[in-house]
Amino acid sequence: MTLEMLWNARLALTDLIAVGLLFAAWLLVGWLTESPPAGRPSVSVLMTRFRREWMRQFVGRDNRIFDGNILASLREGTAFFASACMIATGGLLALIGNGERLRGIVRDLDIDGIAGTGYEMRLLVTMFFVVNAFLKFVWAHRLFGYCAVTMASVPNLPDDPVAMQRAMQAADLNITAARNFNAGLRSVYFALGSLTWLAGPWGLVAGTGVVLFVTLRREFASTSRQVILRSLPPPSISVPVGRPAPERPHPGP
Repeated sequence: MTLEMLWNARLALTDLIAVGLLFAAWLLVGWLTESPPAGRPSVSVLMTRFRREWMRQFVGRDNRIFDGNILASLREGTAFFASACMIATGGLLALIGNGERLRGIVRDLDIDGIAGTGYEMRLLVTMFFVVNAFLKFVWAHRLFGYCAVTMASVPNLPDDPVAMQRAMQAADLNITAARNFNAGLRSVYFALGSLTWLAGPWGLVAGTGVVLFVTLRREFASTSRQVILRSLPPPSISVPVGRPAPERPHPGP
């Protein structure tokens, strides 16, 4: 085995380690965000209390237009990010399919050490995160729609035996939708970080470290977290147990 072959093998191993660190950091952030230590909950976990409290207040609110507007704004946000991910996916596919132009860009940036289809392989990792983000945003958008329908089924009378139960169902759907939306945002962050692989494996390690620091700081050490902690709703809300209302038979055709 020649010295050049040994050097190329060393570079390939370094690239694999850098990519492994990227995916390990992505999985680690997702796990810590959704299952944080008991003594230090993340912003995402803390917001679940406010989402349940929102639905509890929703039951006794006479005018529910305000709640509908909030839910509509949440759906607009998911739709915007889903559209942006679709555009980014198309751009990445076009860039991967035009290898000569891509190699010219990399040569202009004076990035060496990547030969053959190395550029395209690096962009495939970025596209993985973008596509994953798109799927998460689309599902979050659909779940917010389910939440809207469930909220519309909550009876107007607060003392109705099924009012609070259906409100808590809406809260669970809202929380699940927000969890998917947050997962989509994390994928977008790591998609941006994965672009640093074009600068080599050490660039990818540095980009992964920056994204890891930013995401963990926002969840566990941000100013917004301190604001949320000032006044937290109770961790659980008791839902009165009652017999579900019987389904009315549908009229015949």
